[in-house]
Amino acid sequence: MKKYKMNFIQLEQNIISKKTFLCLGLDTDIDKIPKHLLNSQDPVFDFNKSLVDRLSSKIVAVKINTAFYESRGKYGWSSLEKSIDYIKSNHPDLFTIADAKRADIGNTSEMYAKAFFENMNFDSITLSPYMGEDSVTEFLKYDDKYAILLALTSNHGANDFQLPNDLFLDVISKSQKWNNSQKLMYVVGATKSDYLEKIRDITKDNFLLIPGIGTQGGNLQQTIANSTKHNKRILINISRSIIYASNDVNYLDSSEKVVDDFNLKSF
Repeated sequence: MKKYKMNFIQLEQNIISKKTFLCLGLDTDIDKIPKHLLNSQDPVFDFNKSLVDRLSSKIVAVKINTAFYESRGKYGWSSLEKSIDYIKSNHPDLFTIADAKRADIGNTSEMYAKAFFENMNFDSITLSPYMGEDSVTEFLKYDDKYAILLALTSNHGANDFQLPNDLFLDVISKSQKWNNSQKLMYVVGATKSDYLEKIRDITKDNFLLIPGIGTQGGNLQQTIANSTKHNKRILINISRSIIYASNDVNYLDSSEKVVDDFNLKSF
């Protein structure tokens, strides 16, 4: 695979030039893609490829949720590798995210980092920070590679641990003191947009990855207003409402319309 690198400065420039914050989420479920694709040798890869080719000029990032591929064993893993290889080779201006939610003791994290940063050449990976600094530092050793910490997620279960006693603020504040913290990004759900201003005051230069717009019902305008006071360093991830906008032969037209509507409202 040919190696490409993407950094925060380039990513922010792409956001400004393309006039979009959009990250396309490829949470691809083979049972939900258009039926006419199922006759191909690799329906999931072909579906992903067609979406990225059609939408690449209107998005700045792609997030691949690895669970949807791992669940299909070696066939799913093959689709994942082919998808990231194709994106990096044919659309190198797109920032790529492995939504894998890894992190473990040091030597295990080292292997995860090699898998996603060296073998598959993702630009970034989502991590659960619960095990602390030494579970994350292996991912921060790579040049132009980024670790995305789960901070305040969009799901209801965030109320169990993240919100009580503002634990999410402890995660963000403490991680800002780690070596290479300039390579950190943070997941903050749009359904928790009231907290974004406080988070942004701590993380002025770090990118935020924001899910929860679309199917989960987050407020787009409030989310953008509360997170872009200092810069344009946010990525808004949308998956299901784009990739499953239609399941007929004209699915790409439907997906593109959702993207166009989003970009018109957001920038």
